[in-house]
Amino acid sequence: MTDDYAERHLSFEGCFNFRDIGGYETSNGSSIRWGKYYRAGRQDRMTPKDIDLAKELRIATQIDLRRPDEIREQGRGPFEDLGARYENLAVIPDGGSERLNQLVGDVGISGARYLGYLDFGSEVWLRLFNIFADEANYPILLHCTAGKDRTGVSTAFLLSVLGASRPVIDADYLMTNRDVERQVDYVQQNFGLPKGYDRSSMLIAAGVPQTAIVDFLDGVDERYGGPIDYLREIGVANNTFDRIREILLTD
Repeated sequence: MTDDYAERHLSFEGCFNFRDIGGYETSNGSSIRWGKYYRAGRQDRMTPKDIDLAKELRIATQIDLRRPDEIREQGRGPFEDLGARYENLAVIPDGGSERLNQLVGDVGISGARYLGYLDFGSEVWLRLFNIFADEANYPILLHCTAGKDRTGVSTAFLLSVLGASRPVIDADYLMTNRDVERQVDYVQQNFGLPKGYDRSSMLIAAGVPQTAIVDFLDGVDERYGGPIDYLREIGVANNTFDRIREILLTD
């Protein structure tokens, strides 16, 4: 499941964790189409060479999951200038990180923290799946700051709807760790490590824990009956799921 990392990963010079979810097999014998859905981290540090590569993707919609304060600090990146329509769907609202710390403890990334995302309300997830259900929105680029947590949860939901198995979802999530050393090297060489971090702690912060997405999906199963049941409960219609599958799955 991870032996095609080099094929699905796009090695931008100044943007990390950027990859295609195409090619994964699903429960009905289909596979996910290539070149339709990309997941990534922030793009504001892309180089001119990166932008030339980005043009080739012909991204139609950029879905930005960051908080408004992150966007103000980091910028939106180049894809609007390249013709993409921009959507900000903040999974965590301003002040939300502090609320998550109070809810689950300031102990870093975990499945419990991911479950806390759902407590901020359903509007983001409803809007996200409505975007996924419109073929005119593709190719889609979905991202947050690091492309691993909010992006990982959103992609896990989408892969669940498409019929990917739990091992496939887990493996896709863990692919983030394949680009961590390159990202930390880039930050260290160009900006210096953030205050309070050495290389070892930065490598941990830039990656994902082995069990976080498993714990998150187990929690969704326990609370709601599963990702699709959760999405149905908040109002995503069956014909929305059907349309997404028509767009993203091979015959």
